[in-house]
Parts: sequence; C-alpha cells; structure tokens
Amino acid sequence: MSQTYIKSYFSHEEKILVAVDCIIFGFDEGELKLLLMKKQIGSQIGKWSLIGSFVKENEDLDEGAKRVLKESTGLDDVFMDQLYCYGDVDRVFGDRVLSITYYALIRLCNHNLESVKEHGAEWVTFHDRPELIFDHNDMVERAIEKIRSKARNHAHGFELLPEKFTIPQVQHFFEEIYQEKFDKRNFRKKILSQGFLIKLDEKDKEGSKKGAFLYSFDKLKFKEFKNRKMIF
Repeated sequence: MSQTYIKSYFSHEEKILVAVDCIIFGFDEGELKLLLMKKQIGSQIGKWSLIGSFVKENEDLDEGAKRVLKESTGLDDVFMDQLYCYGDVDRVFGDRVLSITYYALIRLCNHNLESVKEHGAEWVTFHDRPELIFDHNDMVERAIEKIRSKARNHAHGFELLPEKFTIPQVQHFFEEIYQEKFDKRNFRKKILSQGFLIKLDEKDKEGSKKGAFLYSFDKLKFKEFKNRKMIF
C-alpha cells in the first residue's frame, strides 16, 4: 500500500499536533536542579516552561526529543527515557496537542553549562522551582517520582557520584532526590549493609579536621545489587 494512498485514505481525519517535552534534572554534588526556560512566543510568553517543541512529520519520537533538547539548550549527549503521554483535550490553549515526555538525571559537571546559558535556558534549584505553564508541573512530579522509584529499587543515581565519595555525600544525594532529611545513623547502616561499597584508606577532610572515610564501588557486587531489585 503506497504512502500516497494512505495519506489520501486518512485525509478526512482531524489533525493532531505531537510535541515532546524534556524533563532534565541535574545534580552538581550540592543541589538537585531542573532545566527550564521562559517561553519566547505564544500566549505564555515570559512564563517558565520545560524544554519542548513539536515533532517533525518524518521524525521518530526519540530523535525528536534529542533534536529539541539540542536546539533549545545545546545539550547533545543526554540519554533520555520516555515517560508518559499527556493528551487531555484542553491541556493547552488552541490546538489539540499530545505531548510525549522524556526525562533524565545527569551530573552537571559532565556537561556544557555555558551552552545552556547561551541558548537562554537555565538550571533552577529544584525546591525553589517556579510555577510552570500548562501541565508541566504534573510532568515534573511524575518524572521525579519515577526517579525516586528507580533509586529505591535499583540504586539509580549512584553513577552521578564521584569515583571516590563519602557516606555523607551519598546521603546528601538521596536527600536531594527525596527532598527530605534522613537519620544519619540509620542511613549509614542501611547503605553499608548492601555490601557493594569498598572502604578506602583515605579520608576527605574538607568538612572537618577528623574527616570522613572515602568509599568506592565494588562494581560486580553493585551490578548484582541492581539486578536483585532490592528496596534501597
């Protein structure tokens, strides 16, 4: 069946626009951040938005998400997972638009931060994030819950830590992900009981004279831990 015939057969159907929205979280060993930008055109001009735009006619969804992120922020080496499709009839003003969301959690020091600024995008501290347009707030909440679930079940996010790290650094990372404080003693006991950390004969003394012991991963045991889908 030819493409011409197919287009002709469906020509009477209503056209629906398809967009992609990219929910990019960044961690810089201090704070969890969210990549946003202010709308430059349309009815929501000047308001905060996720990074998004329309998919082209001859473009796959994954390709569209990568292109939109690169064109809007300059970032071209971010692996994103598809999250959810938003399709409420009145989700945006005017046209009927479906939006496929993609999300990622990245280590900021591994990416070009100047490129983001040059494109007019901005890393905003997660707990101080502004109100977003349309249903973008719901998109962010759904994405962070997905990340939290992966952190609980697969220790997702450990790859954002430096090669050598302290237990307080691990705790701080998870406190940023969950946006809450954990009991130090219980957290330390829980993380060490998993058996995939190697204690090094080195200390990080930046925080105090006594210092905190540095750790690294036992890569084999860590891989086994993630495959067991244990609750973190």
